[in-house]
Formats: sequence, structure tokens, C-alpha cells
Amino acid sequence: MAQQHPPRFLKIVQDAKQRVRETSVEEVKARMDRREKFVLIDVREDREYDKDRLPGAVHLGKGIIERDIEGKYSDLSTPLVLYCGGGFRSALAADNLQKMGYTNVLSMDGGIRVWREKAYPLESSR
Repeated sequence: MAQQHPPRFLKIVQDAKQRVRETSVEEVKARMDRREKFVLIDVREDREYDKDRLPGAVHLGKGIIERDIEGKYSDLSTPLVLYCGGGFRSALAADNLQKMGYTNVLSMDGGIRVWREKAYPLESSR
């Protein structure tokens, strides 16, 4: 069941989505199957990431991604695909990365929720 988000949060998400490029769960899976080179970043909270995540995902939570991204990926043209639970936090993070100068950022619409619905593979810390 999708979480009900407060209206002010949804307003800033909609604002960010006007500036960011989104991709679908299916396209991310297809890119992974084709072994395309891109960095898949999980922007969820630590406990969410520890529970399960997309295969090969790097964890840079929404609270730290802006602070830590340059240390990991200094090339501003690095292909980055961000995801979260449903595509809202990843859109906000993608918007900020673009403001920082990153030019090849996508937000995965539907997030891990849709990934799970499609029964695509997941990794776990358990």
C-alpha cells in the first residue's frame, strides 16, 4: 500500500519533478540486463537499505548524498540512477545533484515499491 504523503511535501516533489528526468523500473531493469555502466544509488534510510535493495546499489541516503557524492563520484557526467521507496525522495535528491552540476542524473519513478511488485531480484543484508 502506498504511503499517503502530506500536501506540502508533495508540492516540493512536484516542483523537483519539473526539472529532473525520470526513468521507469522496467528501463532500469533492462539497462542492468544489458550490463550498461551506470551508478545505481539507493537514497532511502539506512534501515530501509539494510532490509532490501536493488542488486549492486550503492547507499547514499537522502540525508547525506549532497555532502558525500563528490567524494565518490567527482566526474559530473557520471551516469547516476537514483531510487527510493516510490520515486519522491529520489526526485528531490536528483534535483539537488543537478543543482550541484551533475548532468547525467535520473530518478526511478515508482521506486523499489514497483520493483518489488514486478518481482525483480533484490539483495538483502540478512
